[in-house]
Amino acid sequence: MRSRLVARSTRLVLAAATVTALAATATACGPEDTADTGSSAAPSTTAPSAGSSSDTPSASGTKSSGSDASSTSAKSDSGDSGSGSKSGYGQSCGTNDLDFTVTAESQAGGYYLVTAKAKSGITCYLDVNTPSVSFGSGADGVASPVGQGGEDPIKLTGSAVAYTGINPKTTESDGGKEFENVIIATTEDDPDPAELALPDTATVDKPIVTNWSTNRNETVPRII
Repeated sequence: MRSRLVARSTRLVLAAATVTALAATATACGPEDTADTGSSAAPSTTAPSAGSSSDTPSASGTKSSGSDASSTSAKSDSGDSGSGSKSGYGQSCGTNDLDFTVTAESQAGGYYLVTAKAKSGITCYLDVNTPSVSFGSGADGVASPVGQGGEDPIKLTGSAVAYTGINPKTTESDGGKEFENVIIATTEDDPDPAELALPDTATVDKPIVTNWSTNRNETVPRII
């Protein structure tokens, strides 16, 4: 009987030792599992933070780009506006764009010097080298060009002037018609020619006219 009790006690002791060993094993595994779980969670926490950080420069970059585009657009508009301020620049001179004066000169047997100047605020060009000149409305009063002088085109603005010379009589006869005015235009088809009073009465017979020039010495009319 005693031997059975001893054997039973021995089994109980062994069972208790086994339970204790299993408990120790479970305790040792627990912290390691917990550490592994914490380690794998760290990257997932860091990833959103990195994504949030990368979004911020992108938004800032977009804003800066928009600002630069607006600045460029403003400069472009300003440049167009500056270019647009040159209204009328480069236009051809019409007769009514000019003021004329006529003086009597004694060279080459006598002739009329016509000076043309742009009216205040006007800038234009004499694109046609020779003016259209006539005395009266008849064909015999139309002045023929002699091709002297000439610059093409001549810019008139401010104090700049152009000259042309008119010889009303190129014949040696006593004949001719008398006129107190001369008609001048920048082109033959100008709808608004100017009629200028002469400083004296002119006897007209086969008149001639020179080209426009900025040098008055080139506009003394002579038959070549």
